[in-house]
Amino acid sequence: MATVMQKIKDIEDEMARTQKNKATAHHLGLLKAKLAKLRRELLAPTSKGGGGAGEGFDVTKSGDARVGLVGFPSVGKSTLLNKLTGTFSEVASYEFTTLTCIPGVIVYRGAKIQLLDLPGIIEGAKDGKGRGRQVISTARTCNCILIVLDAIKPITHKRLIEKELEGFGIRLNKEPPNLTFRKKDKGGINFTSTVTNTQLDLETVKAICSEYRIHNADISLRYDATADDLIDVIEGSRVYMPCIYAVNKIDQITLEELEILDKLPHYCPVSAHLEWNLDGLLEKIWEYLDLVRIYTKPKGLNPDYEDPVILSSKRRTVEDFCNRIHKDMVKQFKYALVWGSSVKHKPQRVGKEHELEDEDVVQIIKKDFCTNIQDKEHFGLGISRFSSTHWPAKSKCWQQHITTDIAASRYSSVYGTHGGT
Repeated sequence: MATVMQKIKDIEDEMARTQKNKATAHHLGLLKAKLAKLRRELLAPTSKGGGGAGEGFDVTKSGDARVGLVGFPSVGKSTLLNKLTGTFSEVASYEFTTLTCIPGVIVYRGAKIQLLDLPGIIEGAKDGKGRGRQVISTARTCNCILIVLDAIKPITHKRLIEKELEGFGIRLNKEPPNLTFRKKDKGGINFTSTVTNTQLDLETVKAICSEYRIHNADISLRYDATADDLIDVIEGSRVYMPCIYAVNKIDQITLEELEILDKLPHYCPVSAHLEWNLDGLLEKIWEYLDLVRIYTKPKGLNPDYEDPVILSSKRRTVEDFCNRIHKDMVKQFKYALVWGSSVKHKPQRVGKEHELEDEDVVQIIKKDFCTNIQDKEHFGLGISRFSSTHWPAKSKCWQQHITTDIAASRYSSVYGTHGGT
């Protein structure tokens, strides 16, 4: 371990000494690739004892989304958790009060959002110092990161925490690189770009690929990418997630300083102790999670506005909606009736590829359904004319063998032939 950490330090020192220009781009790209490989080796779980996640860090994911509180010790993470969720997390005036992961749940706009109070990280957490490995590993499982900063020194803490998270493969408020990387069996390195590239050339690309022992690949750029972007794509383990900077203890700074902070991107000033702007923080969390609420409507009843189905805006088709309710619903899906901003008519009949919008109302119409012999007895259809060889007790589907009129009457009695509203 010490050897790997020493190698990392040596490479970082060499990168700091090297001037950045076109002549050194090739050398710097090679050093960055070596550094990424060493950090992956350092942070990979070892087979020896003592490398586990630690007590309290293996928190079961619950709710519709997960938000992690990350920050240095004594910046107010536990107070924020207590005020937002009502969950008790010990608060004291000394550092490292929280030594394990404390979960809580916020119910906001019908969505259940799990909030994790993670122990304070220290500088060097990405290299395994303190409990940084467990903290940042848990942060990787979140849908959004909430970095809690002290209003007295927010910029200093922000840069240090970003450096630790970046070193662990977490990319904050960034989109995945718009480039294509595909390995092949022969043909060498084929490098193409649809734009003028100022930071990558063929020699740098070959040097980075050579470090990963890749000698045959097609690489296509669609924007002015950097060596870091190419390394991220080759590594394939990077996590891209939204991040909010919650500047806590704003009651200790002047109004002029607060106005400056308010102009910075992704910032939300709060005072957890005095409960200032907590509603604004919840609104920002909802905005960055980018969730969609879909209401269900049973046949003949009013829509259920109390318990919406929560979907991600990136996966919000009718098929995703069915899978969120039950994995077998898609198999029985016939069509859906939708009310809301995603359709022109109220209601409108749609297929499972239709994309839903926030606060749409959906009613699912199933196919004529299939069941077992016990169901036939329940509906009074009789089983005397069916042979036991054709209708085993565990049979999942017998509808295709019964007459059309029986099937139609049965479907009508249970679900409604025309999917009435």
